Amino acid sequence: LQLVESGGGLVQPGGSLRLSCAASGFAGDSFAIGWFRQAPGKEREGVSCISSDAIGTNYADSVKGRFTISRDNAKNTVYLQMNSLKSEDTGVYYCAADVITRGYCWLLTTAYEYWGQGTQVTVSA
Repeated sequence: LQLVESGGGLVQPGGSLRLSCAASGFAGDSFAIGWFRQAPGKEREGVSCISSDAIGTNYADSVKGRFTISRDNAKNTVYLQMNSLKSEDTGVYYCAADVITRGYCWLLTTAYEYWGQGTQVTVSA
């Protein structure tokens, strides 16, 4: 299973970005996807996740109401729509795949077996 993130960039506070995570090597509905981020000098933290069947989603408290996760299994792609961005959202964003869990998803790095290379998101004026 390979994961490739895209859509990062530089955006002003209050702006929006949409990240994409394209997966290959597994059927589109056979894994949960999590989005994680890591700021300089900080640990990697869970941002949002979506179950393999897209029924279950979770969000970190810090992004609830601003970020929306979705998936298109026909395209093997998961999206993270990020609105009302703040400077504290800055970091490298990673997507990861959990091929074991069904019907739910975890915001824990240890639950995920496959990771992408990451895409940089910088929120700055």
